[in-house]
Amino acid sequence: MANTPDEKSKRPVPRLFLIRHGETEWSLNGTGVSDIPLTANGEAVIKSHRECIVGPGMLLDPDNICHIYVSPRQRAQKTFELLFPGLGEIPKHSTTDIVREWDYGDYEGLTSEQIRDKNPSWDIFKDGCPGGESVQDMTKRCDQIIAFVRELHRKYFEEGIGRRDCLIVAHGHFSRCLIARWLQTPLFVGQHFQVEPAGVAMLTYNHRNLNETSLTGLNLHAF
Repeated sequence: MANTPDEKSKRPVPRLFLIRHGETEWSLNGTGVSDIPLTANGEAVIKSHRECIVGPGMLLDPDNICHIYVSPRQRAQKTFELLFPGLGEIPKHSTTDIVREWDYGDYEGLTSEQIRDKNPSWDIFKDGCPGGESVQDMTKRCDQIIAFVRELHRKYFEEGIGRRDCLIVAHGHFSRCLIARWLQTPLFVGQHFQVEPAGVAMLTYNHRNLNETSLTGLNLHAF
């Protein structure tokens, strides 16, 4: 693709899609990072979403996707596999720990209510998790994947290299943190975003300016 001002003006603004894995037993009660599978309902919902959002001309058009980053946890892997079942249409993708869920450390397997019974003032977005990841750890991890994505976006938008969209298949707390950092705000802003199982977030840019990051959609197709 020619890299002229006219050609650049015709390119659509790049997007990052962020999908939380489908329903699990622990997503129902608000616990943990342990490697647990989707529920039967979780799989059914993802399959239903696939018919609505994946395919030519749809929200997730494989021909528009430059790269997909997938958490190594089986619930994220299964979500990815159910979204893209045909080997011939799966875009370039990789499994990476960078997009895994927040490591809850000593709080693994506990609900927020159980944790606050022991520590009433606890707030994961400000205090992190003892024995697990701190706020600084999560900030660094989110910033790392955002840098990867924004460089792919820059190459596409400014140089005509690659494709328009990226996709991350990940988890609830990670997604809330990533949205906060995408918007160039402190991590604790993530507490204001509710990310539903199987929900799709769309992150992009205002005014065709790659310095003006924006949240365009949240929990698309989640209900």
